[in-house]
Amino acid sequence: MKPNALKKLFLVITCHLFCGLVFGQSDHILWYNQPADYFEESLVLGNGKLGATVFGGIDSDKIYLNDATLWSGEPVNANMNPQAYQNLPAIREALKKEDYKLANELNKKIQGKNSESFAPLGTMNIDNHSTKIPSQYYRELDISNAVSKVSYEINGVKYTREYFVSAPDQIMVIKLTSSQKGALNFDITFNSLLKSKIETANNTLQINGFAPIHENPDYVVDKSFLLEKDRGTRFTTLIKIKNTGGTITSTTTTLGLKNGTEALIFVSIATSFNGFDKNPATEGSDDKGIASDNLNKAFSKTFEKLKKSHSVDYQKFYNRVALDLGKTTAPDLPTDERLLRYSDGKEDKNLEVLYFQYGRYLLISSSRTKGVPANLQGIWNPYLNPPWSSNYTTNINLQENYWLAENTNLSEMHRPLLSFIKNLSETGKVTAKTFYGVNNGWASAHNSDIWAMSNPVGNFGKEDPSWACWNMSGAWLITHIWEHYAFTQDKTYLKNEGYEIMRGAAQFCLEWLVEDKNGNLITSPSTSPENKYIAPDGFIGATMYGGTADLAIIRECFDKTIKASKELNIDAEFRVKLETALSKLYPYQIGKKENLQEWYFDWNDEDPKHRHQSHLFGLFPGDHITPLKTPELANASRQTLEIKGDETTGWSKGWRINLWARLWDGNHAYKMFRELLRYVDPDQKKTKKPRRGGGTYPNLFDAHPPFQIDGNFGGAAAVAEMLVQSNEKEIRLLPALPDAWENGSVKGICARGGFEVSMEWSGKKLKKVNLFSRNGGNTTLINGDKKQNITLKKGQKMKLIW
Repeated sequence: MKPNALKKLFLVITCHLFCGLVFGQSDHILWYNQPADYFEESLVLGNGKLGATVFGGIDSDKIYLNDATLWSGEPVNANMNPQAYQNLPAIREALKKEDYKLANELNKKIQGKNSESFAPLGTMNIDNHSTKIPSQYYRELDISNAVSKVSYEINGVKYTREYFVSAPDQIMVIKLTSSQKGALNFDITFNSLLKSKIETANNTLQINGFAPIHENPDYVVDKSFLLEKDRGTRFTTLIKIKNTGGTITSTTTTLGLKNGTEALIFVSIATSFNGFDKNPATEGSDDKGIASDNLNKAFSKTFEKLKKSHSVDYQKFYNRVALDLGKTTAPDLPTDERLLRYSDGKEDKNLEVLYFQYGRYLLISSSRTKGVPANLQGIWNPYLNPPWSSNYTTNINLQENYWLAENTNLSEMHRPLLSFIKNLSETGKVTAKTFYGVNNGWASAHNSDIWAMSNPVGNFGKEDPSWACWNMSGAWLITHIWEHYAFTQDKTYLKNEGYEIMRGAAQFCLEWLVEDKNGNLITSPSTSPENKYIAPDGFIGATMYGGTADLAIIRECFDKTIKASKELNIDAEFRVKLETALSKLYPYQIGKKENLQEWYFDWNDEDPKHRHQSHLFGLFPGDHITPLKTPELANASRQTLEIKGDETTGWSKGWRINLWARLWDGNHAYKMFRELLRYVDPDQKKTKKPRRGGGTYPNLFDAHPPFQIDGNFGGAAAVAEMLVQSNEKEIRLLPALPDAWENGSVKGICARGGFEVSMEWSGKKLKKVNLFSRNGGNTTLINGDKKQNITLKKGQKMKLIW
């Protein structure tokens, strides 16, 4: 072995011994032997509101800070384009005359403002003033307890840092220690891209500022907010040190410790956001008071008490699910090297488990604030102009963030989305009337933000209808309400809140539908999200009528609303209207290529391999296309996926993995799952042979690129979908198990009907099943050709030897 290789091996082994780790590959720890240089190498922490991005530097430890409620803007004026609906007759007339170019241009008149942006709160730096080269550097994130650690030695002194963000105490805590008394010296500085003021008082660093008022077109924040007064969301950040030994120091803009041995840094953050319909400047929460109160309460507690409270709270969610995919021969390596090895086709079952559990970790960490679901980047954003405003893109991305909420036993994390949908249904009533001429129900479009903006975007006619002019997100989102009920059986929620929201979305669709020349119900105008057709005359456009995606979403919306009505035994008259309309919808069409048509006619796509596959909605996340119930449509869906190919990225690949799982093709789903974990270099990193494109960054963030969290969530959801699929009447076990997962076990996966499944398999054969019923009920377990009817009482468990 070469000297350098021997030295590297020695350092890795020493690092493990030094950090007290068991030598062996981990399914719950991300670790590295160097600090992060780039955002995509950092380790993220969060309590569902406060987000921290930790770099683990030596001379200076950089930590990006975010608050889920800090966005540009203020409550939306839903009545921004009150006469927009008057353009509909002209658009429909142009479509009747097959003048698609004119219809596409006229469709731009049904547009409103663009969304606001998720804002970066600021960057905290812990400056250690050390220029010496450390030894035995080690950095980790343990997702089993949501704690990050850094350790290294300089001149024989061991330095450690431990970080966590607590939900019970609404505080970030950082513990710094040195093995030598008096060796701890650091200063804390803070800077923000937002308008802010920094001052020090009573040994506390205080930062007060506010977010921009609005976002301009092209996803660029207008910096004129610097001149605004009494507008926008305020924020307060308080930083305080509790020291053991040494002296706390300060200047007007810094806080530090000199000659200490141990220190706790407390970071408390609050904003004035007080709801989607409250002006954060004049009706806002008391950000200063809230931040101060949280800081004072946490400061009075010991580190041990704070950490225990955090761990107990976090683990009650995380520990619900365990996954084992069998024995692995993969070596124990730092996560970035491990990912590179896996990308070269090597086996690493525990990395696959880690990726699955990391998705669950990210959802627990980013989705615990009422009315504020995880955005395109969860809650971790360092940019003033983040990619796509880091907003809520509701033609797939926001929904995909929550595909793993119910089935991976994180139903509580679904609630921020459900409460957000309720907010959308309020602004969406105005949108339905003013943009679409529909007087009943509610609608929402392609983008939204913390203010529950529901209008079609496009900057009032300046942008492409292919993405701007789409109005089906409300109909899609309400399926999440039914999913929540299907998994939890929470009839109180469905009765008191959920059903009315579902009914409103269905009512909009009912009134939005028109008849085609054959008497079928269709949408007009219609688009298929972000895709374009080629018309017979060569025109490339987006505006059409009777798009398959629209009708697939409406089918699912009507079906779930009908089921909810029956479950509650209410609204029979409306239910009949939905059933009648459902029977008259323009049916699915299978094209000449044996694919499922995306357009009303059998037209080609401008891009046959387009990343969106919205017209396959009925296969997944919907469930009205299945290999058993609708084999012809399932085969056409398969052909569509074959034509599109596997070369797609991020959220799109996550969606396709789920689609292949629903086709019960575990090996194809697994092939794409491996591709989702293809190593990608950080965006700004310069190397001789950079690895670019879609895949996974060194910190396991999804590379769309750039980073979008929906790929993480979609990929994690797909693992669960490969193992368990269900509807309200049956649970299908191991429906898409790939050959690579020949042996394994899973605990705590949830199924519709209020059931929880644990099982073991060997040689791809199911061996043992444990079924638990939260509420009592009937279901049919299915594995291969074997079926078993099960009846359980509330709280009852059943063990089966399959």
